[in-house]
Amino acid sequence: MTNEVKDIFVVGGGINGCSIARDAVGRGYSVTLAEMHDLASATSSASTKLIHGGLRYLEYYEFRLVREALKEREVVWANAPHIVWPLRFVLPYFKGGIRPAWLIRIGLFLYDYIGGRKKLPATADINMKTDPVAAPLKPLFTKAFEYSDCWVNDSRFVVLNAMDAQKRGADILVREKVVSLVYDKDIWTITTENQINGKKTEHKAKMVVNASGPWVDHVIGEALNTPHDRNVRLVQGSHMIVKKMFDHKRCYIFQNNDGRIVFAIPYEEDFTLIGTTDHDFEGDLNADKIQATEEELLYLCNAASDYFQKPVTRDDVVWSFSGVRPLYDDGASAAQEATRDYVLRQKPEDHDESIIHIFGGKITTSRKLAEAVVKKIEHKLGARKPKWTKVAPLPGGDFAAEDFDSLLAKLKAEHPYLEDKHAYRLMRLYGTLARDLLAGVTSKEGLGQHFGADLYEAEVRYLIDREWAITAEDILFRRTKCGLSFTQDQISALDAFMKAQ
Repeated sequence: MTNEVKDIFVVGGGINGCSIARDAVGRGYSVTLAEMHDLASATSSASTKLIHGGLRYLEYYEFRLVREALKEREVVWANAPHIVWPLRFVLPYFKGGIRPAWLIRIGLFLYDYIGGRKKLPATADINMKTDPVAAPLKPLFTKAFEYSDCWVNDSRFVVLNAMDAQKRGADILVREKVVSLVYDKDIWTITTENQINGKKTEHKAKMVVNASGPWVDHVIGEALNTPHDRNVRLVQGSHMIVKKMFDHKRCYIFQNNDGRIVFAIPYEEDFTLIGTTDHDFEGDLNADKIQATEEELLYLCNAASDYFQKPVTRDDVVWSFSGVRPLYDDGASAAQEATRDYVLRQKPEDHDESIIHIFGGKITTSRKLAEAVVKKIEHKLGARKPKWTKVAPLPGGDFAAEDFDSLLAKLKAEHPYLEDKHAYRLMRLYGTLARDLLAGVTSKEGLGQHFGADLYEAEVRYLIDREWAITAEDILFRRTKCGLSFTQDQISALDAFMKAQ
């Protein structure tokens, strides 16, 4: 049992939970966060990896959400320029397509002007008869529209928020499942169970924030032991990775015949990411490993093949990932129509407004969601310090976006034994903290044991010591994406090394 009574106990180590912990501790509140698995191990590492306004949300009149998301693009880019950068999206058009040209133009006009865009390039028309971006596509399109959004390394975005929260004084607990929440005399007693050794620990806090994503209703019904209606609509979204399908850096957004859209995005230099699907999840969150179904993979293959000259087949898929989005259940008739906006619930009759439940949300607006949650905390516990996250860089992101190349050159000059691709990967993952990771290393041999691809012991130990990595999966498929280049034997060897630490 921990005797200290914290101000805030956050349940869930996805992007919402980690953003809230970071914001709250930076405002002067004492904070503990508990995640039952690894940070970003569920929905937050299974996104399309975009910081975007959500062009298609305009069709569902989600104007507040789109405007907030558009305004956040350049904020997040400025605060994490190592893991966030601009992308140009090409939307091919042909007469008689799903959406008429006038509707697309109106949507893109709003996209350009309602979100305070400053540095991102504006929308443009593309002549598909002359632009090389048309080369990989079928010769159906005479024109296309091009607009801007941003890429984000989603799982690293979560970890960096947790790192900053910890640096400012928050306790970040991984593999600690919240099994009981009991409220008595203005204090919460929270019991967690370690998922490795089974040990149970009691924690005390004045307020609880339920940011457990798809498990939000489970926490209400099981840990809190409170009867409740269904609050979230669980929607599964899957993506697949294929070998690189085009050489340029632009992305495609395809309009599928069923009204959905499918992205094709450059991924980890050598691959293309294709996604996503939208369908209601009917499985058991606690029993099933969420993975793309054969039906989903074939759907994505067929959708991409409608546009690319070279058909995409099931055999082309080198990896896939899937997550369950905890969308607020607004009664929408189709999964893709359910709102992506977030809803915060805090009722006076529920434990004196000392618990906040979070439904929905998206990576792009996680910082704004955190501000909204802390505003409710201030109402209950009193305000302490002003808002601060809008201009505060995340760990490793303390440089201007335009300085990335010069910092990369400096890193390579300081560590000439690094191959160009290796140095670039380290800079993209760690930013200015790459120098900490390589501190004292003066040769390739100094990197230590080689595990595969360009992953060495120095980086593995850094991730164990600084970023809560415990398993090979934590490192290979969340902290880095090196797993795409690893054999099963190499994965097993890395896991054995980590277990021995």
